[in-house]
Amino acid sequence: MAVNEQPQTTLILLVRHGQTPTTGQVLPGRAPGLQLSEHGRTQAAKVAERLAVLPVTAVYASPMERTVETATPTADHFGLPIVEESGLIEGDFGDWTGAQLADLMKLPAWRKVQRRPDKFRFPHGESFAEIQRRMATTLSRLRNQHPGGTVVCFSHADPIRIAVSDALGAPLRRFQRVSIGPCSVSALAYSVAKPEDDPRVLMVNSTLESLADLRAT
Repeated sequence: MAVNEQPQTTLILLVRHGQTPTTGQVLPGRAPGLQLSEHGRTQAAKVAERLAVLPVTAVYASPMERTVETATPTADHFGLPIVEESGLIEGDFGDWTGAQLADLMKLPAWRKVQRRPDKFRFPHGESFAEIQRRMATTLSRLRNQHPGGTVVCFSHADPIRIAVSDALGAPLRRFQRVSIGPCSVSALAYSVAKPEDDPRVLMVNSTLESLADLRAT
């Protein structure tokens, strides 16, 4: 590649935060104070090792403690600051924040969450449609700020699931068919020359050991 030649794509990597003591049991939402478990810290270190083979140019994280903590090993490796980005934050689950998932599954509204999430708003909280718009706006802005770069965004399960589903062109009501595990990596590639084009989805929910070939795809 010539000295001033710019890569043809902007690569955005979406990384879910690592495991916490309540992962899979509680809907934490934006409640403060939730940090990674010991296993989650191990996951964060491992994802930093996986990302080390890529020319990462920026690290962004939702302002929640668990995402910033997950992003820290990656930022430290590359000598980059963690830029807290509110657009990557977890959904506002309103009155459901902090509730046990087992209890929520018994509610009549839970059926609507599963069947028609595009029509659902969390009581006194955010709708999935609002999360979709927020993530789309945020990722569009970040790709424009880093043309040709490799940008790592540490976020949460539902925002990433919705962003990936949206990039695939799937309707919002189907986003829950996408699985996003703790510290998994999903990758979107945006054309530099044709910013109006939809992104290509290179990888979803990956926990593969090596990402060395990702830039060549």
